[in-house]
Amino acid sequence: MSITDEILAIFGKRGSDAYFGESVSMTEHALQAAYFAQAAGAPNGLIVAALLHDIGHLVEEVPSDLADWTVDAHHERVGSDWLARRFRPEVSEPVRLHVPAKRYLLATDTEYFSRLSPASVVTLKLQGGPMAAHEVAQFETEHFYKDAVRVRRWDDQGKLAGLKTPGLGDYRALIEALAI
Repeated sequence: MSITDEILAIFGKRGSDAYFGESVSMTEHALQAAYFAQAAGAPNGLIVAALLHDIGHLVEEVPSDLADWTVDAHHERVGSDWLARRFRPEVSEPVRLHVPAKRYLLATDTEYFSRLSPASVVTLKLQGGPMAAHEVAQFETEHFYKDAVRVRRWDDQGKLAGLKTPGLGDYRALIEALAI
């Protein structure tokens, strides 16, 4: 089975589920994040990172109702670990850092909180809230932190009901080219 077939099977199994309090499915959210990355002229690794940034939600069981979340699922680490076995760091590392990027943006961009969806505000509480100054400094030492911030912004954009995007299969060539 190719990596793309494996990813398609994962999305086929759980991707049609609602995206935790948002008005899109998990597949729609992934496709929209990738769409916005592509529209921004992102390099291929970041487009695939945007597409797969929430794969951790799909490869591990988590409550489907956001109201049932009492602790953070650490989906960024689960997803990054899964991706690191299949892709180069330019894909897996922005995924690992996309939740810390949310916390970073809250600490460094005074307007960022107003752009968060209600569901993202709920998960923020579980994820630790805005970074403290020492966490900001530490985050900025991460090699892929700027890429993670970009993925985070596309993640935030990718919650639009009815947006038409390319399908998962349209990313086959990019996925295959970046697989290890």
